[in-house]
Amino acid sequence: MSGILDLLNSDLGKSIVDGVAGQTNQPQNKTQDVLTMALPLLTAAMKRNANSPQGAEGLMNALNNKHDGSILDNLGGLFEGGVDSSVLNDGSNILGHVLGSKQQHIENTLGAKSGMDANSVSQILKIAAPLLLGVLGKQSRQNNVNNSNDLGNLLGGLMGGNSAGQEQNFLENMLDADGDGSVIDDVAGMMLGGSNNKNDLGGMLGSLFGGK
Repeated sequence: MSGILDLLNSDLGKSIVDGVAGQTNQPQNKTQDVLTMALPLLTAAMKRNANSPQGAEGLMNALNNKHDGSILDNLGGLFEGGVDSSVLNDGSNILGHVLGSKQQHIENTLGAKSGMDANSVSQILKIAAPLLLGVLGKQSRQNNVNNSNDLGNLLGGLMGGNSAGQEQNFLENMLDADGDGSVIDDVAGMMLGGSNNKNDLGGMLGSLFGGK
């Protein structure tokens, strides 16, 4: 099973970057930077939520009932004429659930690291969240995921398995930051090395999470 950053570098990922960039009127390179940072972070947040029985049950229900992966089958239709408000509302609900009170601080940090305003980052994340659940839904069917242990393994696989323990802690620190911005900035700085170059960024996070 490929990691989430391998997906981002695939043809499907490139279509997602192109579509999201067009939807938000942001440069493709900055959009890819945000997605390269955000997708592992959202995956880590979902994995952490799935550690509780209630969180795992909620995510399994979402994958079984709504997020079956079909959103990935017609990306042209998704982005043509603008992403439908129902998708954006769904993304907003997902972000509120998995990031909680840390959402705004994380959006501000991603914006600062990518050179993009936080409102545009927020729009990107609202589109990325349903797409990520679509990836999870598709892979959960391919791997016959039907319990919380399988779900945790699936999320761990998307993040590169167990080879990134220290870097996983960096993400946990971001999610657990107390809101003053300093912890998030410090952790993001350690992860990204202060680079806004998409190749450096992808390479850094790719190595952290077992990607290419």
